[in-house]
Amino acid sequence: MWYAVQVRNGREEKVVIQCGKLIEEDILKECFLPRFEKMKRYQGRWHKEEELLFPGYVFMISNKPQELQIALRRIPELTRLLGDEASPVALYHEEVEFLLRFGGQGRHVVEVSTGYMEGDQVIIVDGPMAGYEGTISRINRHKRLAVLTVPFFGRNMEVRVGLEIIERRALEDGEGKEDRTAGDGQKETESEERESGKKGSAS
Repeated sequence: MWYAVQVRNGREEKVVIQCGKLIEEDILKECFLPRFEKMKRYQGRWHKEEELLFPGYVFMISNKPQELQIALRRIPELTRLLGDEASPVALYHEEVEFLLRFGGQGRHVVEVSTGYMEGDQVIIVDGPMAGYEGTISRINRHKRLAVLTVPFFGRNMEVRVGLEIIERRALEDGEGKEDRTAGDGQKETESEERESGKKGSAS
């Protein structure tokens, strides 16, 4: 079963290391941090980097929840378990499926998706986000990121993933709308970013 443990921001890596050292393998099968790939431009080129998908959380796989709860008391960095603190609480099936679907089998890294804009709609043609366009709440074409709204930990959470928009297409039905130029699309994105900055983001 899969579990999530809340930790102090910035201490995630240390918790994973402590768990690996202080908890027996027959109790804790795996302790990991889901990540996502993102593109960042510096020194005149785009570089692929990784960031935490859920900052402040460590994920664990174990078939012995009671033993795991006792073992976690040895980890000084932990703050509290999600849900009932009396015992570890397993993630919902849909949450596990999300991590498997987006993070791949064993890697736990969400790769960059590729897509295009058709009017105001995002169409994903390659990558883990294909078929999940409905979870996109907004995109940042300048930073090549998409913000998804997904149900996790008993509430809707915003998570960032890498998204490469390769082109912007005109609507096929016409409707009197003309395709915007790349420059116009960039201005629209920058306007959305400024508006998003005013409202603030949980991500």
